[in-house]
Amino acid sequence: MVDPKVGDVLHIGAQASVQFAGTRSLILRVTAVRKKPTYEGWCWLTGYVLDLHGDAVERREVFVQRAGLRRMVLHDQRPGIGGQRPASGMAPAGVRMEENRGVRYPGQAR
Repeated sequence: MVDPKVGDVLHIGAQASVQFAGTRSLILRVTAVRKKPTYEGWCWLTGYVLDLHGDAVERREVFVQRAGLRRMVLHDQRPGIGGQRPASGMAPAGVRMEENRGVRYPGQAR
């Protein structure tokens, strides 16, 4: 079970909530985790939906099961960067995500 934290990049799909099944799945960079009590194993997350390049395209708040969340790994393709994210927490241009097979991003052609 993933314990989401601010700065995490998560894949949110059908296992996290049925509303994110199929082409509705998304990649979310977490900006806040609500501390308000919810149902056991569920949580409210606020963050930005990321596109294929790792750029934020939409702000969202989602209610999901922690057991269905998957952490994503970001890699910077620019020479000399070594895969590190900048201190601001935003993904730099040219970011490639792994483990994203089957994930459809906003604006991506079918």
